[in-house]
Amino acid sequence: MAIANLLIDGTNQSIVTVPAGKQYAILTLVVCNTLAEDPTGANDKLFDLYIVPAVASPNPGGSIAIGAQTQIAKAVKVAGSDTFTFDTEKMVLGAGDQVVLTSSSANPNLSATISFLEV
Repeated sequence: MAIANLLIDGTNQSIVTVPAGKQYAILTLVVCNTLAEDPTGANDKLFDLYIVPAVASPNPGGSIAIGAQTQIAKAVKVAGSDTFTFDTEKMVLGAGDQVVLTSSSANPNLSATISFLEV
């Protein structure tokens, strides 16, 4: 089992890209808002989550861009000092597939940790 960490900012960032000849089972993704709790919601942050295949289907040889077709969670709100956990479903990714995160904020106040297992 392995883990990877990432500070999420306002750009599309891959937290995991499966290397050639490998397959990974994604076990858990945890996103923590490192800002202080704020009852006004001023420290709430949003993030988007994408699972991006290396090869477009049904167009072998092509690639799929990060966008609506690959988005599995949109504008997930994480309140200040709160944590979001995505662990209900397991996903198996093939070579070149990626897990990509982006935030509504350019400031990296969301910390992501993903756990995966080579299968």
